[in-house]
Amino acid sequence: MFSAVLFDCDGVLVDSEPITNGVLREVLNEAGWALTQAECQAIFIGKAVRDECARIERETGQPLTDAWMQAFYARRDQRLRAELQNVVGALEAVVAAHTHTQGRIACASGADKAKVVMQIEMAGMAPYFGDRIFSGHDQPRSKPHPDVYLAAAAHLGAEPARCLVVEDTATGAMAGISAGATVWGYCPEGHGRAFEGLAVHRVFRHMDELAQALGVPPG
Repeated sequence: MFSAVLFDCDGVLVDSEPITNGVLREVLNEAGWALTQAECQAIFIGKAVRDECARIERETGQPLTDAWMQAFYARRDQRLRAELQNVVGALEAVVAAHTHTQGRIACASGADKAKVVMQIEMAGMAPYFGDRIFSGHDQPRSKPHPDVYLAAAAHLGAEPARCLVVEDTATGAMAGISAGATVWGYCPEGHGRAFEGLAVHRVFRHMDELAQALGVPPG
């Protein structure tokens, strides 16, 4: 069905969003921008922190320096190492996609690459992805632009139109659609509202549905 499968990472492979967003809210509150958890998620979900640089600087009255970012990364990574869990069924879905495509899978994330690599290693998925891990930070533009998905497809030698992108946010789905790929949306709540108005071909609630749809029943 597909010649390659391209996975987002946060919220698709690992349940990292509540951890990362929680740390981000803490450091922004400390810097003077009072945000609720829901507000922080609404602003930053699916984005790189630097995508909201101007707003952060306006709300905190401070420049968004490299030193501030590195301190945030260190605090975030410490929390992730202590608390990170896989999305239920994600490892089995990765194995199924690896089988379906004869190894032509990649991870294409909007997060910084060091974080993505760390999380994939913690999740036990590194043997399946190898060096096929891509970050929007390394591209001219990050999500919702298609650059990171186009880079992953090119590395695999796959036509974007024959690639399946697995995403959990509207921002990421827009990136996959703009790349010309087929996008499936993972929505554990089951309502799929995150993808309303977008050309997402399928919305699924459990990762075992992905394995089954690829013709590889979970083991």
